[in-house]
Amino acid sequence: MRWAVLVLWAGCVTARAEPVVPYVVEGDAIAQPLAGLRGDPTRGRALAASRPGLCLLCHTAPLPEERFQGNLAPDLAGAGARYSAGQLRLRVVDARRLNPQSLMPPFHALPSAARVGAAWTGQPIFSAQQVEDVVAWLASLR
Repeated sequence: MRWAVLVLWAGCVTARAEPVVPYVVEGDAIAQPLAGLRGDPTRGRALAASRPGLCLLCHTAPLPEERFQGNLAPDLAGAGARYSAGQLRLRVVDARRLNPQSLMPPFHALPSAARVGAAWTGQPIFSAQQVEDVVAWLASLR
C-alpha cells in the first residue's frame, strides 16, 4: 500500500518552487486563510479534477463529467456542510495532523516520503493559493 501512496504522491507534485507559508493549527482546523488569500471555487474544482490535485483518484465528488472516481476516501459531496472552512483547510494542508496514518498526501506541507524526486524535494504539492481555491470549492459543496 505504501508504494501506491508514493506513486500517487509523485503524480500530484508539480515542478515549481513554492514555499510552505506559515499557519496556525487551532484544534482541528486552520482558521485563517493561508497568507490571507481568498480562494476561487471554480479554480478549486478544476484542481480537484486534474493535476496537481488528483483528488478523484481516491475521492468521489459531485463532478458528473468525470467518469472515473475513487472510493478509497470519503465522498466530497456535502463536505462544506460537514466541515468548516478551517477544518477543510487543515485536511488539505496536512491530514496527517489529524490522522498520522492518513493516506492523503499533505498538499501544503513538506513531504516525509523517502522517494520524492530531487526536483520536488522540499516543495509542497499545492501553493497557498491552490489550497485556498480547493477549500473554497469544498466549502461550497453543501
